[in-house]
Amino acid sequence: MAAYVYILSNKSHTIYLGSTGDLLLRVRQHKEKRFKKAFTARYRFTRLVYFEVMPDVPTAEAREFEIKGWTRAKKVALIQSINPRWADLTARLSDLSFLA
Repeated sequence: MAAYVYILSNKSHTIYLGSTGDLLLRVRQHKEKRFKKAFTARYRFTRLVYFEVMPDVPTAEAREFEIKGWTRAKKVALIQSINPRWADLTARLSDLSFLA
């Protein structure tokens, strides 16, 4: 079962990093502010700016922690390597079946 590492951002380009087994659901939860007191809800993280597909959740979690240890500059470079305008990539998630 595929898993994902993802980066969300807000208008001020603050970065939030996470991992999940269901990227569609998790992004929807962030966008809907499902958890009202969560960091992502309070700081309006609604833009999916980066994601990677991993073979399983433990691998995704390991990659998440690896990236979290990086400097901000390195994280920004990662985002900009595929998304230089920090556009919301949510529309690309409409059909993830080809990634599984």
